[in-house]
Amino acid sequence: MNDNERNAYFAVIDIETNWDNDAMSIGIVIADSNTFEPKAARYYIITPECNIGGMFSLVLETKRIKACMKDIRANVISDIIEILEKKNVDSIFAYNAAFDYNHLPELKAYKWFDIMCLAAYKQYNQALPENADYCGTGRLKRNYSVEAIMTLLTGSCYCEKHNALCDAVDELRIMTLLGHGLDKYAHAQINFK
Repeated sequence: MNDNERNAYFAVIDIETNWDNDAMSIGIVIADSNTFEPKAARYYIITPECNIGGMFSLVLETKRIKACMKDIRANVISDIIEILEKKNVDSIFAYNAAFDYNHLPELKAYKWFDIMCLAAYKQYNQALPENADYCGTGRLKRNYSVEAIMTLLTGSCYCEKHNALCDAVDELRIMTLLGHGLDKYAHAQINFK
């Protein structure tokens, strides 16, 4: 993706799933394509999927984090598409993007990029230690979760919250800390048209 192809905004999405492996919450942050500054954020809880429960059900809503919409999946997806269209977003980023992409088939028309394709590779992440165990491609063989990468990039212990909105914000922060423009993510696109 070069500067001429880039829109003014991009989205970072994270989902959390229930015990049936269905999306029960979606967090989305719209960011400026040049500065990576967040410009809008939305948090959705999907019903009745949230009622089934999941590993991270206890953090679906907290005192500080409330859903802007708690509704059936079709209405949630409709609202997400409306926001993406309003901001002219055509690119969605996620950490381990295939997971989110496969759980959100309604959004497959967008270009999806995997943040992990830069964060877990020594040629793109200067915070990775020289003595780590790497594959021939330069990817870490292990310990490249959001928690591990954020800890390396910030130099302090980080614990993933597993709330979809908090995690989307943190994934945008990883992109910011890596310090690469969106053009560096061209090889990280997971769906080609």
